[in-house]
Amino acid sequence: MARSTFDGPILSGTNRFGPFRNVGYASLVQSAALNIANTTANTAGFGGSSGVFVDSNGIPNAATSVYTPSTSPTLTVTSIPADSATVYRGFVAYLPAGSRINDILVDIGVVTTFTSGTLTSVQINVSNNYVAAAGTCTYAQTAVLTSPAVGRQSFNAFTATQLANQQSTSTDIVQANGEPNLSQVVFTVASINGTNVAITGGTYYFTIRYTQPDGNIGTTTTYPFGNFD
Repeated sequence: MARSTFDGPILSGTNRFGPFRNVGYASLVQSAALNIANTTANTAGFGGSSGVFVDSNGIPNAATSVYTPSTSPTLTVTSIPADSATVYRGFVAYLPAGSRINDILVDIGVVTTFTSGTLTSVQINVSNNYVAAAGTCTYAQTAVLTSPAVGRQSFNAFTATQLANQQSTSTDIVQANGEPNLSQVVFTVASINGTNVAITGGTYYFTIRYTQPDGNIGTTTTYPFGNFD
């Protein structure tokens, strides 16, 4: 089984030029599965821990920092609140800056559980940074789920701003030495118990589908000089 990794956007079609050009973008996917009961980093399903979010770039899941969006290569880590009456867990995906988000999927496999007490609500936020419960999200947000259930979750109606943001993701991480800039997409799960008790479990699945833009299209003065492919 072959595997290829390269920098440019993936285009495919049967007519490269002319009025019936039918070249389209390939859909790219990143996903993660978080088992909150698993607190051992660099193992399958690692769900993070108090103040620690997860990425799956290391394969398997690894602890990661969430960065405050910046226009300079100097990175500042965003502080994730420690476990208390509200418990935060999350997944971070990195996209090419300016990507178009085509779909965001959030599934609950096991509802959050605690050592004692009753789960009051769960909310899932999708933004370019960590977002506290009931905060404003860049891309998408579920309702406050007072009776969360296993299955695919629905998002609130997208706002005009969220729709615009989904068409071209923000530049959140600027890299030095000419390296490509990145968009940071953070899935935050806020589980509220109301009392300061330990979290014992919960399984969440996240998927983001997106297309990488082609910076050459629409430009005849830079490579490839009108050859869109």
